[in-house]
Amino acid sequence: MKKRLLITLIALTFWTQISVESAYSQARIKDIVSIENGNRISLIGYGLVVGLAGTGDRPSGRRGAVFTVQSISNMLERFGITVPREELRTRNVASVMVTAKMPPFSHVGAQFDVLVSSLGDATSLEGGVLLMTPLRDGGGNVYAMAQGPISVGGYNVETGSGERLRKNHALVGRIPDGGYLQVEPPNQNIDFSKPIGLHLNEPDFVTARRIARRINNFFSKDTLPHDYARPVSPGLVNLYFPDSMKNSSQAVTFVAKIETLTVDVDVEARVVINERTGTIVAGGNVTIDEVMISHGNLTIHTMSSPVISQPTPFSRTGRTVVTRITQTTAEEGAAKTAVIKKTTTVSELATALNTLGLKPRDIIAIFQAIKQAGALKAKLIIN
Repeated sequence: MKKRLLITLIALTFWTQISVESAYSQARIKDIVSIENGNRISLIGYGLVVGLAGTGDRPSGRRGAVFTVQSISNMLERFGITVPREELRTRNVASVMVTAKMPPFSHVGAQFDVLVSSLGDATSLEGGVLLMTPLRDGGGNVYAMAQGPISVGGYNVETGSGERLRKNHALVGRIPDGGYLQVEPPNQNIDFSKPIGLHLNEPDFVTARRIARRINNFFSKDTLPHDYARPVSPGLVNLYFPDSMKNSSQAVTFVAKIETLTVDVDVEARVVINERTGTIVAGGNVTIDEVMISHGNLTIHTMSSPVISQPTPFSRTGRTVVTRITQTTAEEGAAKTAVIKKTTTVSELATALNTLGLKPRDIIAIFQAIKQAGALKAKLIIN
């Protein structure tokens, strides 16, 4: 157990040192913001998967997927084939829901991955092919179509004797590049006559101000000083195009230069604790004021032993009785004390806790106590 604890603390120290080094590193603007009008559009559709090896939806009945039979019947009627619904057998067909997210700034002909999920009582989508399925947005507008073979990445085999072999989840699959855009969504082009918004992935006042300053300083070297970027809120920086901008090609070049600029990202100090798994993740900019930590373990051990009581020889009234004697002992481990100096980093704290020989659960309790004492200069998040 001590060896496992040592490995845990060493890993915590290792990753903390990496965080300390990266806390003050720079990040590209394109990695911390998203361009306005470049948001992904969620799409959804209903379709049929064919070519299954008897693992599709069951025929209609008390427990069957009635909508699958109706969908097959409607599809066949479009091809001029009329089959009574009660005669259809659908074990090789499954009804599915198709979901996808259209990449930002997509145009007609763009391809993207789609996710296929079983809707009925099929047991596996392995080996199936999705038939042509319209994909709609939340308003019901059809923007794309999806079709192609499904990649499940697992299997679900069940024999007649009841044996079952399963790997991964076979009722959800993916079609790489299975969706293709047919109708161009609105607001996909850059309008350089209006400011464009840079939305921060993690809103922060300091980072928004640094982004605007970095952009303005970069372009002031080539042109007269001008505020091309203005912070509007912690989550938004407005980017104004130069007056000399004449076409979309120049606007794309202007934004491309900005995306490659690097800025110092101000990260909030956080300590995230997962009590269910005993996991502790702390950022490198977490500091701790001077605090004293004393930890001791109290162990209570209760042991019950059977005792047989027999009467005296030749006794007519006595009888043999089995009883139990309980012995309780309490052992309190020697309390270990450590003094943490002011402005201690998480790396130094991990080293100090290692000297106390604590378990991960104990370390979590100590972090909570340090926060209550007001010595932890970070937000404590407990999951």
